[in-house]
Amino acid sequence: MASHRRPKQPTRMRTTVLGVTAAAAVVLSGQAANAAPAKPSKDEVKAKVDALYEEAEQATEKFNGAKQRQDKLETEIGQLQDQVARGQQDLNALRGTLGSMASAQYRSGGIDQSLALFLSADPDSYLDKASTLEQLSGQQVEAVQKIQAKQRTLAQQRQEAAGKLTDLDATRKELGEKKKVSSDKLAEAQALLNSLTAQERSQIKDEDSRASRSESERVNLGNVKPSGRAGAALAAAQTKIGSAYISGHTGPNSFDCSGLTQWAYKQANVSISRVTFTQINDGTRIGRSQLQPGDLVFFYGDLHHVGLYAGGNMVLHASNPRSGVKYESINNMPFQFGVRVGG
Repeated sequence: MASHRRPKQPTRMRTTVLGVTAAAAVVLSGQAANAAPAKPSKDEVKAKVDALYEEAEQATEKFNGAKQRQDKLETEIGQLQDQVARGQQDLNALRGTLGSMASAQYRSGGIDQSLALFLSADPDSYLDKASTLEQLSGQQVEAVQKIQAKQRTLAQQRQEAAGKLTDLDATRKELGEKKKVSSDKLAEAQALLNSLTAQERSQIKDEDSRASRSESERVNLGNVKPSGRAGAALAAAQTKIGSAYISGHTGPNSFDCSGLTQWAYKQANVSISRVTFTQINDGTRIGRSQLQPGDLVFFYGDLHHVGLYAGGNMVLHASNPRSGVKYESINNMPFQFGVRVGG
C-alpha cells in the first residue's frame, strides 16, 4: 500500500543554502554572458590580415582596370571633341562657300529659291528632299552634298562622344567604389595588426623574414636558365626584391602585383597591359609543366594575382603590404595557369 506521508519540508538552513547557490549561479551566468570575447591569437590575427589583403588586392585589380578604362575613355573623348571642333569649322567653311555662291547669284540677277531655303535657319528637313537638288547648279549640288555628309559625320561623332561621356561617369563611380573597398580592407587589416602587442608584431615580422629567406634559398633554376625577353624581365624583377607593395603602384620603388610584372617586362622592352584580367591575354597560355623562368603565373579563381615564374616551383611577386616583393613557393597559392609573353 502506498504511503500517504507528506514530504519532508526543507529546513531554514537548507533553504538559505539553496538560495545562495542559485543566486551565485545567476551571477556567474551573467558574468559569462557579459564577458568580453577572447582576444584572437597572433596567428589568428595574421590569418585574418592575410585574408583581408587578398580581398583588398581583388578590389585593387578592379580599381586598376577601371582606371585604365577611364584613361582610355578620356583620351577617346578628347579626340572626338577635337574631331567635332574641326568638323564644325569645315562645315562652317562649306556653308561659307555656298553663301558666296548665293551672293554671286544674287548679284547676277537673283538668288535661286532652293538655295535661299538651304541658307535659312532650318535647312535640314529641306535638304532631305532630293527634288530640291535638281533646282541647283552642279557646283551647288556638290557643295550641298558635302555639307550633308559633314553634318551626318558630326552628328555621329557627337552621339559617340555623348555615349563615352556616360561610360566615363559610370567608370569614375566604379573607380571610387573599388578604391574605397580596397582602402577599407587595408585599414581593417592595419587595425588588427595594431591590436597586437609590439612583441607579437615583431614576432610576425621575424616569421615573415625567415620564411622569405627560406624561400629565396630554395630558388633553384636547375638546368633551365632564364633567356630572352622573359629572362630579362625576371632579372629586372629580381632587383626589386624587398620593395614595398602599394596598391596602384607600378614602380620603380613600389608595386602591386600586376604593376611589378608590367614594369619588369617594360625593362625587357616588351609592353604588356596593366592588370591581371588583361595580362592573361598578353601571350600564350601554358600549363604548369611548361613553365619557364620569366613566364607570367596567375593565381586564384578570379585571376586577381600574378607573378613571374622563377624556376624550381618558385614565383617572384609583389605579395602583399606586409611582405612586399619576394620569392614564394608556387604551391602557397591556388595556381591557375601560366602565360608566355611574346616579343
